[in-house]
Amino acid sequence: MYWTLELASKLEDAPWPATKEELIDYAMRSGAPMEVIENLQEIEDEGDTYECIEDIWPDYPQKEDFLFNEEEY
Repeated sequence: MYWTLELASKLEDAPWPATKEELIDYAMRSGAPMEVIENLQEIEDEGDTYECIEDIWPDYPQKEDFLFNEEEY
């Protein structure tokens, strides 16, 4: 499983919380790249419900990870 920011961003608007199957269904219906669907299929699933993208990819950057216009402060 290999996530990139671009791939993970395809799940930002997913109907969280969601199960693995719901995320796969969302990815297919929303036209996400095949890599997103393959990554979701590789998740070891024990019937878990995922609250957000960070539950799937813990290294997903948050808005505060980016330095927008820091020279203005």
